[in-house]
Amino acid sequence: MSSQTARDQQLRDLALLRRVRDRIDREHARPLDVTALARGVSMSAGHLSRQFRLAYGESPYSYLMTRRIERAMALLRRGDLSVTEVCFTVGCSSLGTFSTRFTELVGMPPSTYRRLAASATAGLPSCVAKQVTRPVRNREAALARPH
Repeated sequence: MSSQTARDQQLRDLALLRRVRDRIDREHARPLDVTALARGVSMSAGHLSRQFRLAYGESPYSYLMTRRIERAMALLRRGDLSVTEVCFTVGCSSLGTFSTRFTELVGMPPSTYRRLAASATAGLPSCVAKQVTRPVRNREAALARPH
């Protein structure tokens, strides 16, 4: 394969990966799995996972869970839904998995976040509250810390 052909293929793959990422952003509350995402862009699940990780630094599943947790954080700050209702609203099918992932990303269980976040973000516009409370993966936090 010539270098021009390889570059062209890489650009096509990046465009397809962007479509997958956009689909996850749009449909995060729907049941999504890597196989279905890959089928939507005519790639194998393994190839999609490898290329997505290379392009975005995390697997499609991790990206999906981060989007779901971000949405869950907003719903929990609003305060009118139970943790269980939030779990199912954002597309998670297991309360245990949701709570574990939430705690990993946010640093506290969803019930604690719900109790503390409402007062911590009181008076802030929702767009600002979303930005200042955005979850940070442990590896991202480690990279951001000064050495």
